[in-house]
Amino acid sequence: MSSQVIEVDCRGLLCPEPVIRVRKVLEQIERGTVIAFVDAGAPKENVSRMAERMGCHVEIEQIRDGFKITIKKGSV
Repeated sequence: MSSQVIEVDCRGLLCPEPVIRVRKVLEQIERGTVIAFVDAGAPKENVSRMAERMGCHVEIEQIRDGFKITIKKGSV
């Protein structure tokens, strides 16, 4: 499967739902970038920690209405 970018909007969702949704996407791709949008500190920490445990590179950026978590899986 080629490298791809997938956006997952988890704003308004309570844990563990953001983690479940982002993990499901990460498990479906061999490599690529997943951009998750969350609106609170707990989902930001939980999603980024889960992605790092899966061996992904994680970057977090604060945006106007929450956080943008860029997760890179494989040799992107």
